[in-house]
Order: sequence, then structure tokens, then C-alpha cells
Amino acid sequence: MIAILVILALATYLAFFFPVAPKEKPVEEQSPKYKAQMKKLWSVAQTAMKERKPFRAEKALLTILKFDEKNAAAYNRLGILYAKGQRYDEAVECFEIAQSLDNNPASIHNAGLIYLEIGEYEKAEMAFSQAIALEGDVPARYIALAKAEEKLGRPRKAIEALENAYELDPSVSTLRQILAIYEATGDVEAATATTARIEAQVTRDNEAKKRKNSKRMGSVVPKIVGSRARQKRV
Repeated sequence: MIAILVILALATYLAFFFPVAPKEKPVEEQSPKYKAQMKKLWSVAQTAMKERKPFRAEKALLTILKFDEKNAAAYNRLGILYAKGQRYDEAVECFEIAQSLDNNPASIHNAGLIYLEIGEYEKAEMAFSQAIALEGDVPARYIALAKAEEKLGRPRKAIEALENAYELDPSVSTLRQILAIYEATGDVEAATATTARIEAQVTRDNEAKKRKNSKRMGSVVPKIVGSRARQKRV
């Protein structure tokens, strides 16, 4: 449940601050008055969600849809709002409408998260696979797919999905998920090999962190030296 909420929180951030480019609107919807009104409604919805005022946010989003019933972005945000309130049926409906209006992988992925939460694992697997087919360079999509595959009793497919996620973003947490599956299936040899991979990745991460800190210190030292030199000249 926590993982679902974290991903939905990220989806909310991306939806508001990196919205999908809207399609061309009719002339009357390009008027300054219309644009100002819509901008105000989006601002109200965004602020309400930040301040955790779901009813106010819902009202603003529904008003947007009253003016523009084919606004996929509004449906997607409304789905996120409903999901946070555990109104899963309404959330799925919103994501499906958003996807039908604009074949956006984020909407499909969000629907998959709801299916995963309510135990519709086959639908979740299909949704995540479809989202990956449209946008296959997002590690979170593969991690979500792995959860669905694991729930369906397909450990090999779950590991395959996690390996794809790891290839995109070499993460210790992803390797630990792979390890957990090997341990659960009793594959001692694979678990041992994965443990070694985790240790190697931790070492690489620590070395990368040291190099980063070293570069940061290197950029600070000349300023300090220069400051001392000026003091001596005075």
C-alpha cells in the first residue's frame, strides 16, 4: 500500500509540473478569458492537492471537465485524487477515460497500480505491459510489472522485469527484490550470486559517492586558498 501511494505521489508531481502537451483546441477555447479561467482552475486544483483538500481539488477538476470534457490530463489527475482516497473504481474509470482520449503510458500505469491494489493481478500485468510497450525506459514500470508477475505466481517473469529495471537504473533496492524472490523460491545458488551482486553494487555506489564528494571539495578548496592569499596581501 505504501509503495502504491509513493508512486501515486510521484505521478501527481509529474502530472502537475510536467503536463502532457495539450492538443489543439477550438478557437473559442483559445480566447484570453477562457485561458485565464482554466489557468485559475488548474491553480486551485494544484493548491488543494498540495494542502490535502480533496473535495476542493475534485470540484476544480470536475469544473475543468465541465468546460472541456475531453481533457485527458484532468481525468488523469482526478484518477490520482480518487486513488489517494481509496475510491478505486472511480480512479480506474478516470484513468481508462484518460487513456482513451490520449494514449498516455502514465494513465495506463496508474490504472495498473489500482488493479494491483485491489487484487486484479491479470489486469495489472496487462496494464503495465502496455505502458512499457509505449514507454520502455522507465524503471518504475518494470518494478510494478514484477509485483504483478510475483502475485500471479510467475517468479521468473518477475525477475526478468526486475533485471530490466536494474539495467535502466542499477539500484541496490532492485537487486534486493530479486534476492527476495530467489530466497522465496529456494534457489540458493542464484541467491548467493545475487548477494555478491549487491555487495559489488554497494561498493560501486560508495566509490561514486566518494568521487562526487571529492569533486565538490576540489571546487571549494581554491576559493579558500584564494581568500587566504588576499588576507596575506592585505
